[in-house]
Amino acid sequence: MESDPLSSNLLKDPSACALSAGDLEAVFLPARGMLGASLRHKGVEILGRVENLEDAAVKGSTAGIPLLHPWANRLAQPEYNVQGRHVVLDISSPLLHFDEHGLPIHGVPWSRLQWIVAERRPDFVAARLEWSAAALLTVFPFPHRLELTVAIQPGSLTLETTLIAGSESPVPVSFGFHPYFHIPGLPRPNWHLELPAMRKLVLDSRGIPADDEQPYQGFNGQLGESSFDEGFALIGERASFSVSGATQRVSVDFLEGYSYAQVFAPKDKDYIALEPMTAPANALASGRGLRLVPPGDRFCAVFRIGIGPL
Repeated sequence: MESDPLSSNLLKDPSACALSAGDLEAVFLPARGMLGASLRHKGVEILGRVENLEDAAVKGSTAGIPLLHPWANRLAQPEYNVQGRHVVLDISSPLLHFDEHGLPIHGVPWSRLQWIVAERRPDFVAARLEWSAAALLTVFPFPHRLELTVAIQPGSLTLETTLIAGSESPVPVSFGFHPYFHIPGLPRPNWHLELPAMRKLVLDSRGIPADDEQPYQGFNGQLGESSFDEGFALIGERASFSVSGATQRVSVDFLEGYSYAQVFAPKDKDYIALEPMTAPANALASGRGLRLVPPGDRFCAVFRIGIGPL
């Protein structure tokens, strides 16, 4: 039997922020990367990979709704070049996590980042992260501040992330989120997935984008035995993705700042990740789709998770 994520010691931390509105409840962990650790509709958990948060924190693996910063998904090697800076990553650093190919993935693990809560209400939390510590700058040598606001309404959860560049240099934008979902009480093959028309990124065997893109007409059907681990470029600034089944629909709406997406749905797992990304995988090395925030300026990205009946 799966353990209840609300029994986790991480969620019992006094700094954990519980939000609620109507039938929707969420918990975020400022002391652990502002992880979205629980999202319940009418008391039923809809997030995936939250059964053992302590183990995920130790391993540095993703769970719930993690922010991936300063890069989402993989780098092709443990080094990158941006703005004339050649950064070589220390592969022994506890601030890094690596995939099965030995590639740096998902930036600094969520469990290593401590945020400061600036404002907290029953339906809203705002927190900030100062990227100025020496250890963080060895991974990403671009001083900046991140501000994250989370607002809950009876049928939705909205996350707004703002990157404010320091005064020293432009800051590259390559963050993303990796929200995992599942449809309670329904076998994974019966989940219904809807994806919009996009441009599909051609990936190599390691999941690193090549230069090519292919037209993608979207997807609208049951998952069945289909497996996804694909990167996409959005056609417009706004897009909507959803998974549904039985009487419930969960959507991820890209509202601002997210130009790329990843869809991850292994056929042997009972979760799916619909991932907003500001840049494609390996953007810090390839420069593809990489935006720069001028010194003292800011960049904002917003997405919304909708939960409701079919």
